[in-house]
Amino acid sequence: MPLKKPWRDLERETIGHAPNRPGVYELGDESGTVLAVDHGVLRDELKTAVAYGDGDRVRWTETHTLEQARELAADHRERLE
Repeated sequence: MPLKKPWRDLERETIGHAPNRPGVYELGDESGTVLAVDHGVLRDELKTAVAYGDGDRVRWTETHTLEQARELAADHRERLE
């Protein structure tokens, strides 16, 4: 089940709007196909994704803790399989 958030272009400006908090994110291609699901401190994770060219688009949801983000990401990946 994909995150119920709109896709945003994965670029530096988008990262500037990303919270500096834990969360789960999806990376997608231009057509909106999910390429990866991961978790961590969102702003840091998205900086890395941009640097490595891991996707064209991104969407995320915040969590309260990294542990919560880890559990949500694992559950999310299982649902995508």
